[in-house]
Amino acid sequence: MMTSMFLAAQAQQGSAMPMLLMMLAIFAIMWFFMIRPQQKKQKEIRNFQNSLQEGAKVVTGGGVYGTVKRIDVAANIIELEVAKGVVIRVDRNYVFADVAATNAPVK
Repeated sequence: MMTSMFLAAQAQQGSAMPMLLMMLAIFAIMWFFMIRPQQKKQKEIRNFQNSLQEGAKVVTGGGVYGTVKRIDVAANIIELEVAKGVVIRVDRNYVFADVAATNAPVK
């Protein structure tokens, strides 16, 4: 009787290796399909923000379209002209896209 209980306990425990491999595979899939593309997109946005120049037509995170009039690198602020004579100050981190790139015709 004692032997059968010992064998039953061993059969229930099994190896942890398949479970560990499955968890590793799930993490790899999540990284490949979710985390990596997001990191690439953030890098593209950061490169765009660092390459902004006066006169560029941009879109902010709030959906405001405007033309860059002045860039204050020290304060990390961009002045956008949203209408003739109307200039707003926007944090540089909230300028996400170039208008020319967002209005590209769909093929």
